[in-house]
Amino acid sequence: MKDAFIQALTLDSLAELQHIPKSDLHNHAGRGGSMSYIGQWAGTAIHPPIQPFEDLSEMQQWFEENIKVHCQGLQGYLKRIEASFAQAHQDQVTVLSMSFGMGEVDSLGSMEHFMTTINELHQLFAPRTKFYPELALDRADRPEAILNRVEELFSYGWFTSIDICNNELAQPITAFKPVYRCAQSYGVKLRAHVGEFGSADDVMEAVEELELQEVHHGIAAAASPQIMKWLANHLITLHICPTSNVMLKVADSYDKHPIRTLFDHGVPVTINTDDLLIFNQSVSEEYLNLFRSGLMTPEELNLIREYGLNDYNSSRKSSVDPSF
Repeated sequence: MKDAFIQALTLDSLAELQHIPKSDLHNHAGRGGSMSYIGQWAGTAIHPPIQPFEDLSEMQQWFEENIKVHCQGLQGYLKRIEASFAQAHQDQVTVLSMSFGMGEVDSLGSMEHFMTTINELHQLFAPRTKFYPELALDRADRPEAILNRVEELFSYGWFTSIDICNNELAQPITAFKPVYRCAQSYGVKLRAHVGEFGSADDVMEAVEELELQEVHHGIAAAASPQIMKWLANHLITLHICPTSNVMLKVADSYDKHPIRTLFDHGVPVTINTDDLLIFNQSVSEEYLNLFRSGLMTPEELNLIREYGLNDYNSSRKSSVDPSF
């Protein structure tokens, strides 16, 4: 697949890229489908945002007014989950990590019903995709109030990783240490959103205090050669979302994206969509964006693609499977 991927990029062929296996390891459930899929179901045209957002609250407002308005309630939520799996199938995302909040579980009444429903959608719309569900907590959650619930949810053996997302300034990340020790006891991957809006020091603190194996975003680490060296030496993967970073003004443009610096310093990185229903860029398009900008070569991007496909083979990293 290496030669086919490099050729597809060189020819600037989105159609060819869509036939090549890829991963999407930073994908928020219910926001991973395409606008056209939801628009066709709702009988309306949905247009992507025309300018970057000032912050996460403005982004959420846009989502409410332009996406959720067309797919409300439980039916609308399940249609968006369906769209996420359909997108993975259409773009040859063969390894998919998609995150769900506790409120999403509650919307279906019980964890048993939730698991059954999501698994059915997976098998119906992306049966060849390896699916790894993630439990996402809100940075504003009170850890002491959710600890028992987190343990209950992990006891089902369905969630494969944990994350903390939303406002990085809501409270110190160290408050979640008891929750992460609980998650760790169930053998799941330890992840967190950090270094998207914060600093390189924030990334280092989160990795050390929560014993993270992987970081969602983490691009602020590019400001510190020392921290990048530490991340590289400890094989801490950063799940990068280029268009999300540009649209939220934490990266100036594709050709100036920090993934270049991180890659050059040996930090393991993957390329992902984050919220495709908002940012309107598939995994294949993310690779094209970085190539078209001149930031990275096809060979470098293929190394990242291969690494992403191999990411779930072990809790620590191993060599890339040549079959990819």
